[in-house]
Amino acid sequence: MRTGIVMTAGPGVEHLAARAEELGFDSFWVYDTPMIHGDPFVSLALCAKSTHRIRLGIGVTSPALRSAPAAAAAVSSLNALAPGRIVCGVGTGNTARRTLGMRPVKTAELESFTAALQDLTAGREADYREGTRSSRVRFLHVGPYVNTEAPVEFVVAASGPKAAAVAGRLGAGVISFGMHDPAAWSALGRTRRAAARDAGSAGKTRSYLMSSLYVLADGEDRYGDPVKDSMGHIALSALILGAENPAFRAALPPEEAAAVDRLLRLRGTTPTDPRLHQALYRNYLGRLSPADRELIVPSLVDKFGLVGTRAEVIERIDVLEKSGVDELVIQPVVDPETEMAELARLLA
Repeated sequence: MRTGIVMTAGPGVEHLAARAEELGFDSFWVYDTPMIHGDPFVSLALCAKSTHRIRLGIGVTSPALRSAPAAAAAVSSLNALAPGRIVCGVGTGNTARRTLGMRPVKTAELESFTAALQDLTAGREADYREGTRSSRVRFLHVGPYVNTEAPVEFVVAASGPKAAAVAGRLGAGVISFGMHDPAAWSALGRTRRAAARDAGSAGKTRSYLMSSLYVLADGEDRYGDPVKDSMGHIALSALILGAENPAFRAALPPEEAAAVDRLLRLRGTTPTDPRLHQALYRNYLGRLSPADRELIVPSLVDKFGLVGTRAEVIERIDVLEKSGVDELVIQPVVDPETEMAELARLLA
């Protein structure tokens, strides 16, 4: 299976991208989460100048963050710096919107926005709308400004059939965060392929899983602090969603629902607090704080981390690959350079 690295955007991330390239990783991604991390396009521009081979991914942008022309200009500018190496992930903004106290956009908006990005970054025209007014737009100057000749790879953030169908209709790949269920990946693949056939969308696409990974030493506790520190940032994101979404919390098993309640108490907030998002998303996708370790109950470790002995981890990765995952993208949070080197050795 191909492997990649994802990091939060900010100054210095380009050095990690260069190291990931040296270690043989296939891709290097940054998150697009305004008001929490730095700008992904600035960070990836630095990465483009510091690397030569590795693909560079935006994981993921959203229709509510930028207009399609602005996003296309950013993507195509990156494509001018790293021709043919850019991967653009697009989603409804489940995180990027919630960090602003807003809700994700509808699937229809995701589809029209992604289609417009595909057209504009390939030098074609696309619809642009503001209220009741619409027009046709395209890049008027290319040359030294943007690259519309080298292809941009597009992937749609999907955890269910609606977004997977969007990916299929648009001939795009899929990307998912913390989804380790092989049956769910098989279902996404079937839905995407069926939608692609119906739409006549041909072409090879990739499926990406963003996750965490920890290899246990002999006799090491599967649920100990080192494990929680390596994967707790992903598990905590699920608890945050439970704190914001009553329906999601209601579907959680009792120990996870109780962890949601403890999270709210630790943050000193409630589900009806108008500043709930400001309290919940502090240090989002950063290394777990010691105070938050007790929130990461065993079932969350089992769900959201690729944790086990070397043989167990490799077996789980093999099963995921057979279920349709083409590339495993890991976020190292404790000691990124050391963790990247260990991951490269594990998957060599």
